[in-house]
Amino acid sequence: MAGKKLTCLKCAQLNRVPFDKLSDGPKCGSCGAALMPSKAIEITPAILMKASASDDVPLVVDFWAPWCGPCKMMGPEFDKAARALAGKARLVKVNTQAHQSVSGKMRIKGIPTMIVWQNGREVKRQAGAMKMGQIVGWVPEG
Repeated sequence: MAGKKLTCLKCAQLNRVPFDKLSDGPKCGSCGAALMPSKAIEITPAILMKASASDDVPLVVDFWAPWCGPCKMMGPEFDKAARALAGKARLVKVNTQAHQSVSGKMRIKGIPTMIVWQNGREVKRQAGAMKMGQIVGWVPEG
């Protein structure tokens, strides 16, 4: 079956979704979680590694920490961007304080930092807080 590969952000199961069904609320075949959520979801480094290596749809990751002022300001904007990009990209968050090893592995030098992965490779990286419109304009078309 042709379709876009998506890693479930809850159970890490790899799913295939027909391109024309990405906006129809597809669910994971294993756990039933939404595959194209309309809000930013906190994920673990293990799910990040699998999704960034496997997914065909843009995966936009916000690396943040609870003590970071610009991160706190960007949080609501990132959530708004997730709603605006629903069906086109998946926006997720990784807490660099809770998962400190991820910063070194991903070469994060400052937070917030956003990275976009698609088709197994990093396609964009941006450090610094952005507003919803800037985030939406910055994310490549899937």
